[in-house]
Amino acid sequence: MRRRPNPWIAIPALVVGVLAGALGWIVTDVSCETTCVGWAALASIISFTIVTLGMVLILALVYRSLAEWQEKKEPETGSRR
Repeated sequence: MRRRPNPWIAIPALVVGVLAGALGWIVTDVSCETTCVGWAALASIISFTIVTLGMVLILALVYRSLAEWQEKKEPETGSRR
């Protein structure tokens, strides 16, 4: 049976992405001698995008493997009755 993707996977990925974007902004802004808002914004957007996509991919694979493991485990527990 094929299940639909779980939309709740996006919430932790977005939280981590926002934290990575803020960290990218801060590190880039601190490393400049003068204010460089453009470079800090670019670093923030790039780090947010990469980290969010990576987290969504990893979380989707983890949830899928857990679902497959539970499906394989169900017949084993049902045959012991």
